[in-house]
Amino acid sequence: MGIYYKGTQLDGFDWHTGRTINYRTALGSKAIHPRPNPAADLCSDGVLHASPTPEGVFIGSRIPLALFRVEGTPVVEDTEKAGFVELTVIEELDPAKTFRWNYAGAASPVNPLLLTPPAIDGEIMALVRTWASVGASVGASVWASVWDSVGDSVRASVGASVGASVWASVGDSVGASVRASVWASVRASVWDSVRDSVWVSVRASVWDSVGASVGAYIGSLFVAVVPDWDTNYPYQSAVDLWRKGLVLSYDGRLYRLHGHRDARILWEGTV
Repeated sequence: MGIYYKGTQLDGFDWHTGRTINYRTALGSKAIHPRPNPAADLCSDGVLHASPTPEGVFIGSRIPLALFRVEGTPVVEDTEKAGFVELTVIEELDPAKTFRWNYAGAASPVNPLLLTPPAIDGEIMALVRTWASVGASVGASVWASVWDSVGDSVRASVGASVGASVWASVGDSVGASVRASVWASVRASVWDSVRDSVWVSVRASVWDSVGASVGAYIGSLFVAVVPDWDTNYPYQSAVDLWRKGLVLSYDGRLYRLHGHRDARILWEGTV
């Protein structure tokens, strides 16, 4: 008998079928598989799944989710998850308080184009210069075509650019399944909107630079778990611009600051 963690849909139902068991309804009692198969393999229909760590629930779950602490004796298990015939549902946990990284920021990511940006002053330009310098240091091709990639393929897509500094560090700290789930959440809520609006605004090859800002924002959600980031996050300038309602793009010649819902150009020039 051991303690495990179960991630579910927000309504408490399992992710696999969405109807087999409601873990919220089962609080304080046993959740029993309706058609158990003690000889079943992991990832099969014959067992209930749970993970030995909170982060492990993202193998099969995604953001947003409900999170439960459960207890049971596995009939099959590996290092990342376990299968059960029945589970005792002990309590529901607050994901924002359970995960050391910023779950709330991943579940409800900031869309800079929905904010009212400030006037472009010296403080803003200092952030632009810093981000332009850091962006150049991590490579000319940052997150190219990354919106087409989810799951484990994300790491490969970004490995040569921001991923070398941000994505790999995040993966080493919290694991590939967490990383993939966070990216999928931010992508669905923010990236498509920003990408499409900036494209209409400049109609140029700017995806690398805009994607780098998305990567910097995602990285900022993990500063509490990546060594040294809690005191010196190297891409904070991009995050500061993002949270002020500004997105920086670069087409190889000019930098541009975009803002408002239509991602209009608020400033352009060299740095």
